[in-house]
Amino acid sequence: MSAIDTRVSAVVANFENFTNWEDKYKAIINLGKDLDVLPEEHRLESNKVKGCQSQVWLHAELQGDKVIFKADSDAAIVKGIIALLLSVYSDATPDEILATKPDFLETIGLRQHLSMSRANGLSSMVKQISVYALAFKTKLSLGL
Repeated sequence: MSAIDTRVSAVVANFENFTNWEDKYKAIINLGKDLDVLPEEHRLESNKVKGCQSQVWLHAELQGDKVIFKADSDAAIVKGIIALLLSVYSDATPDEILATKPDFLETIGLRQHLSMSRANGLSSMVKQISVYALAFKTKLSLGL
């Protein structure tokens, strides 16, 4: 089992411990509170995730062969959602990221419990993570 698969399993196991959605929302918000502060130099228009109702900044960099994501949002629940995504996808190779479908979001019931605009924002965040992974995969394959 790869490290990213282990992280997905941990997320699913963690959310199975909650009996109701109020507790799950609180856990997601707490994830956001634990997110590292995004440096001001990464709060650029070019790092904003398009399609989110709230402001979401997502920065990615390649360290060796791993993609490291940093993010922030101006909304507590959205900050928690991006933190949840980063807990799975950050510190993984581009191939691992691209091979890991966000099925765990359905497994934990997150998509079904979001408003339409938040669900669209979630899809935009997942898409942006994949775009970064694809760009870094190309960069690595070209030896840049």
